Amino acid sequence: MAPKTKRRANGRRSPWAAAALIGLGLLITGGVYAGASAAVAAGDDSTSTSALTVEDGKKLFQANCATCHGLDLQGSEAGPSLYGAGELSVEFQMATGRMPLQMQGPQAPQKEPQFTQEQIEAVAAWVQSVAPGPTFPSEETLDGQGDIARGAELFRINCAMCHNVAAAGGALTEGKYAPGLSSTSPLHMYAAMVTGPQNMPVFNDMTLSLEDKRDIISGLIFLQENESAGGFSLGGLGPVSEGLFIWIFGIGSLIAITVWITAKSN
Repeated sequence: MAPKTKRRANGRRSPWAAAALIGLGLLITGGVYAGASAAVAAGDDSTSTSALTVEDGKKLFQANCATCHGLDLQGSEAGPSLYGAGELSVEFQMATGRMPLQMQGPQAPQKEPQFTQEQIEAVAAWVQSVAPGPTFPSEETLDGQGDIARGAELFRINCAMCHNVAAAGGALTEGKYAPGLSSTSPLHMYAAMVTGPQNMPVFNDMTLSLEDKRDIISGLIFLQENESAGGFSLGGLGPVSEGLFIWIFGIGSLIAITVWITAKSN
């Protein structure tokens, strides 16, 4: 009688095999999808900056700004007309976060912008197309290569009474204030001089020429990039902070020394 051969069990697998195959499939599928998405995103980077059009800017304005400024920029009781404001003013107000207005007050405070730079430029382009006004300057005006000494002198004559001689800002009347300029970009320095936001007067080319503005911007950039030559600046706020420092630390030190000498003598 022929010996019986053992039959191999067919179809028997580890209970973890199916889970392992599913996991491997998910990993492969996820990797392929991630790679494809990255490739598509990289291909779209070159066109992302030009994706928003003037029409997109119009829609953004109507959705976020028209309540106060009107659908046709005519203004309302809640906001001024934008006729003649131009793209430079719109970019300044939106990029510094002053607009949209957070709440009514003596003036609009600077805060984080609510829109991307592309959205801001699209809105500005639409406003410029409907109601032209001041536009962006040349790169040379903002390059910081003007006459720094002359710019500092012009700043002291025309701006320091509000912004402080060290550009640290200062208080005005009725709760208003002139902001510090320690982190203001060259474009926004120029925009403020040309458009006169808040309580700032407009410095047109008859008051300050383009070369004057370039020199002032160069002087302010120099202040931003260089530490106080006189040592600790105390905020650059002038005699008030300096007098307070002397009173607290100078007079306080003299009193402490006097008390110490008296205690020793006793």
